[in-house]
Amino acid sequence: MNNLKVSIGQYSDKGRKLENQDFHGIHIPEDSLRGIKGIAVAMADGISSSAVSHIASQTAIQSFLQDYYCTSEAWSVKGSAERVLSATNSWLYSQTMSSPHRYDKDKGYVCTFSALIIKGHSAHILHIGDTRIYRFNSNGLEQLTNDHRLWATQDKSYLSRALGIESKCNSDYQLLSVNAGDIFIITTDGVYEFVSAQDIVSTLEQHHDNLNAAAQAITTLAYEQGSDDNLSIQIVRIDNLPEQAVNHVKQQIEQLPFPPELRGRMVFDGYTILREIHVNSRSHVYLAQDNASKKQVVLKTPSVDLGGNEDYLEHFLMEEWVARRINNTHVMKAELPDRPRNYIYTVFEFIKGKTLAQWAIDNPKADIEAVRSIVEQITKGLYAFHRMEMLHQDLRPENIMIDTDGVIKIIDFGAVSIAGLQETTIEQPATYLQGTALYSAPEYFLGEYGTTRSELFSLGVITYYLLSGRYPYDTNVAKTKTLSAQKKLWYRSVLEEDREIPKWVDYAIQKAVHPLPSQRYEEIFEFTHDLRQPSKQFLNKIRPPLIERNPVAVWQAISSILLMIILYLLSLGQ
Repeated sequence: MNNLKVSIGQYSDKGRKLENQDFHGIHIPEDSLRGIKGIAVAMADGISSSAVSHIASQTAIQSFLQDYYCTSEAWSVKGSAERVLSATNSWLYSQTMSSPHRYDKDKGYVCTFSALIIKGHSAHILHIGDTRIYRFNSNGLEQLTNDHRLWATQDKSYLSRALGIESKCNSDYQLLSVNAGDIFIITTDGVYEFVSAQDIVSTLEQHHDNLNAAAQAITTLAYEQGSDDNLSIQIVRIDNLPEQAVNHVKQQIEQLPFPPELRGRMVFDGYTILREIHVNSRSHVYLAQDNASKKQVVLKTPSVDLGGNEDYLEHFLMEEWVARRINNTHVMKAELPDRPRNYIYTVFEFIKGKTLAQWAIDNPKADIEAVRSIVEQITKGLYAFHRMEMLHQDLRPENIMIDTDGVIKIIDFGAVSIAGLQETTIEQPATYLQGTALYSAPEYFLGEYGTTRSELFSLGVITYYLLSGRYPYDTNVAKTKTLSAQKKLWYRSVLEEDREIPKWVDYAIQKAVHPLPSQRYEEIFEFTHDLRQPSKQFLNKIRPPLIERNPVAVWQAISSILLMIILYLLSLGQ
């Protein structure tokens, strides 16, 4: 399996200044982490007006390269990097605000920042300030970043954006496809303002096999041509791109055998099989006891018939990977024993209770307060997915458990979309109809990718179903394959003559299951809030016009206006 490989050249010098306020760094992790998080290259440039900006640039680079690799494997590059940058910016800003220079930020903990993260077949660029990133390939030399500078005169300019200037970080982000042979250059203004594009290109061609020599030659040229600033440059050449990501899930598939056929009372890999829970064409599910802890668990084995399907096995093992990374009361947990695993299988907590589907059968047209409680718990579980940049994508009553204490738990992670891992594939798998048609958002039927608003649609359908035993659009959503057809979907009110359901609850559900994602709630918790009390939007909609609420006041106002008009006309006649 081919891995991501790069060649690096770096050089930094104080130049004609007394101190070097630039700082740069690169982190190339081991193969497994390289596939998941990529290779990170970063540069920061302190501002000359500040005596502490070298601390800012050093802190920015060190914290970014350390903290980025500590973020969740499930997070996308953009999500991970922006979180880390935001935290660094907050720290720098707080240092300035607690220093004697809090009213003069030009003397505070401020620096520019540019980072390049190469992951899979993509380059992710984060940029704030006037450090520049270029790309050089067969198409020539291209500047990828824009300088955040405000020009006061033709010769004088100021940084309009930088790390540490404001309480919130406002960085630019770009995503680019890359090819083997692409060369990226990150450089401070002390270099790029004094060398031409042709100088950079000719130097790269001259020192093609020694990028460190190329970096030093470019900075030397900038110095000779009059640069009076610090001189820093990084050169990154992509030598090889990976075929696909390397992760422990794939390693398990390659290294571990399939389990034998399991039966009751059988001892298997440290577990005693108690009974079979569920069997279908895709997996076998058993209730088992961990012989070491004596704890009951759910043990799941893959279907032998699909043993040659690597994609199926990867999704099978990914369920446990997801469960290990979400720590929430309302999400099923993985059970990981302190011993090596000798076969391909997964282990989860045993939830004693019933599915929400069975609960709905036992409680037809359920009490609205019970439904509110259930939906609020589902929302908390879903939010735990969304914080990790994951989408469940198969939210339905069959995949939701209610334990004997009434606690809701979301189960079955076979369709989960993980932003961080999707970036590692050369062709991202479509999220089209990963879930069940009756609960899937309309955009899936257009072949679009899901969002948190797609999850909200599924939650809205579940709420509707629990209250009525019906579906808001019957089975018509799956039949609409165009946007125009989806706009014609007709929502059936959940209200019934023999039910005491407030109109504003129906209004909230209708908004949650709107065919167009842009018309749904922006945040999932807005929906649960509006299930408990009428929204301002609803109140404004049902509020009668002023003439009905206070006709006397309306006519008094009209009479006053007419009187003023008459008096005005009379004054003109005089």
